[in-house]
Amino acid sequence: MDMSLLDLACNIATGIAFATGSFFLLVGAFGIVRLPDFWSRLHAAGVIDTAGAEIILIGMMFQTGWDIATLKLILIAFLLFITSPTATHAVSNAAFVAGLRPQDLKKDETAQTLSDVPTAAIPYRSMLPESEPAAPSKSSSGEGSA
Repeated sequence: MDMSLLDLACNIATGIAFATGSFFLLVGAFGIVRLPDFWSRLHAAGVIDTAGAEIILIGMMFQTGWDIATLKLILIAFLLFITSPTATHAVSNAAFVAGLRPQDLKKDETAQTLSDVPTAAIPYRSMLPESEPAAPSKSSSGEGSA
């Protein structure tokens, strides 16, 4: 195989990877701006980090060839692949525990979800009473307090 043909194939693969990664980044950026609530925007941010950046790193790997820079890019891609979804999950879990709910949530599953979490893990939960005290009802007999 001719070396110039191999370079051409590498450049085409790089261009495809950069275009695909840029597409994911662009769609995710529009998603962050246009989507209605926190949960949808968080999903768009996760797509940006995981898919877009990974594909662009693959395009960079095509250009570097097989040397130490490729190994470094593989390590960066692996760390990004592990940490990005983990960070997105941590942010969404913290938002859910703090009381932020999706817009279209039909049934509030907070009590069921938080029953498995130790009280010490939720700082404000230990200060809340276990049940709401009943509001005093007005008597209908006409006897009122003075």
